[in-house]
Amino acid sequence: MNVPASLLALGDRIRRRLEGHALAALAIPTVLVLAVVFYYPVTTVLIEAVVVDGTPTLATFRRTLQDPFYFGDLARLLAGESPEVVLQNLLSADRQLGIVGFTAYQAALSTLASVALGLPGAYLLARFEFPGRRVLRSVTILPFVLPSIMVAAGFVATFGRTGTLNAVLTAVGLPRLELLYTIEAIVIAHAFYNAPLVTRVTTAAWESVDASAVETARSLGASPLRAFVDVVAPQVYPAVLLGAALSFVFTFGSFPIVLALGGFELATVEVFVYRLVRDLEYAEAAALALVELAISLTLLYGYLRYEAAHTVRSRGARPLPRRSLRPPSGLRTGSLRELLPRAGLAVYVLVAAIVFLAPIASMVWASLTGPTGITLDHYRFLVERQQTGAAFQVRPWDAVRNSLLFGLAALAVALPMGVVVSVLTTREYRGRKLVDAVAMAPLAVSGIVVGLGLLRGLVFGVEIAGTRIAVGGAVAIVAAHAVAGYPFVVRTVAPGLESLDRSLTESARALGASRLRALLDVELPLVWPGVVAGAAFAFAISTGEFSATVVLATGTDQYTMPIAIERFIGRRLGPATAMGVVLLFVTTASFVVIDRLGGDHGGI
Repeated sequence: MNVPASLLALGDRIRRRLEGHALAALAIPTVLVLAVVFYYPVTTVLIEAVVVDGTPTLATFRRTLQDPFYFGDLARLLAGESPEVVLQNLLSADRQLGIVGFTAYQAALSTLASVALGLPGAYLLARFEFPGRRVLRSVTILPFVLPSIMVAAGFVATFGRTGTLNAVLTAVGLPRLELLYTIEAIVIAHAFYNAPLVTRVTTAAWESVDASAVETARSLGASPLRAFVDVVAPQVYPAVLLGAALSFVFTFGSFPIVLALGGFELATVEVFVYRLVRDLEYAEAAALALVELAISLTLLYGYLRYEAAHTVRSRGARPLPRRSLRPPSGLRTGSLRELLPRAGLAVYVLVAAIVFLAPIASMVWASLTGPTGITLDHYRFLVERQQTGAAFQVRPWDAVRNSLLFGLAALAVALPMGVVVSVLTTREYRGRKLVDAVAMAPLAVSGIVVGLGLLRGLVFGVEIAGTRIAVGGAVAIVAAHAVAGYPFVVRTVAPGLESLDRSLTESARALGASRLRALLDVELPLVWPGVVAGAAFAFAISTGEFSATVVLATGTDQYTMPIAIERFIGRRLGPATAMGVVLLFVTTASFVVIDRLGGDHGGI
């Protein structure tokens, strides 16, 4: 049957019009999901800080700000005392930091440790060539997405009284070290997480330095040190600051690590919010969460502004040549100069092995040993618990199944959301920075706050037109996991879109492709490694998420592997480490996808 040309033309115009508005249409579901499962729950928590029993009041919020327990000596300033007296107290030896002050203090120490441990790794990866360098670079981000409660189990197995470290010390006749429930243990654990992040972002910046600029400086008489200070350092230090800013945000809102390694004796804001929620003190928990949220969002906004102003564009740049890691032969002066950095790197590798490898190795070892030596009793306990456990007890296979199902469901939501937000935040238009900040807010909002908001809102139910609408615990957990994971999709996809040659897209558009067709056929295939990496991030973040899940799964059978580890670790370390090994396998397997399908990728 012949179709009239006019009808074909009309159909073509309709198709082009639909494709032209397709991006806006895709943005609408993303905005709705964010509004329903993130902004509405978080707003619910914030409202509870200023609305008590249906009456607007700042009494709870004001009482929290003026409580020395939370703000230390600074609370006296908020209560109206003289600034001179408050400053004198802050400078004295017996000053009181309060919970908020201690949280900032441990975050600052953790950030310094992360930068100190991460920078040598960036130098090693960016400036030296050695077998396995590419694989090592790919796995630098793995510690960052390992489940925090699993890492806590590894640190207990390493630094506990009967842990690996003390076993080695006693074997060589040295006294035991009591590191658990100390700030040192918290700082080391945070460095385990965030130092690889500093390494990754700094390595990317270092590898984007144009070698010709360094060669020009040297040809004009600059020494190697002067060339580094004047040419390399200005292009690298913004990445170091970005890594430090992210490290501070993440450690300021840390929860499982502090809870497991510090307890309530070294509690942070996040731990006390959880404690208040557990005690049903929702108004005070909301007020304290509001303070934490304000600090975290301010830091995140500053990070995004700084990142936008210091985006590294390396198109056309020739990277610095890497040197062989093999030390030079002979003992000439030049050789000694080459040998010193390698000796320093050897010391760094030893320290990094203790920080990064010992907790994981200790966890695996603890899962396979008992009082009588090598044993599979801990894994056998998990099997027996699955078969004979009481209804109120965590069943291991149920936890594994829930984690996998929640991870896949969260991935199905987080991946398209992340890709859409990446596209929206890499286009030039007025208000783009605000959109970026609004979309990245979940990075700065703690899982405890999101979980509390979902619990108090969607799980308890919302009254709409006389009908109460409530969602099940599983749906709420998936929503919380998707919100936690999609920003990482954005941070891996957006840098690739940002660095694409715009002439490719313009050529496709000039040949008649719509905006959506150019995106699908040109842009996304070029940043496909970042998309795959983002998918692996989203799945790994979901399987390891603890903070929101522990709030939403309480009193239900929707527990996950991290919840199972937390339940076991307080009673029997062996089964906790065995479950930790299972979770480690699942998390690592998800990142095999990056190496097989994604390859190198940018972003976090």
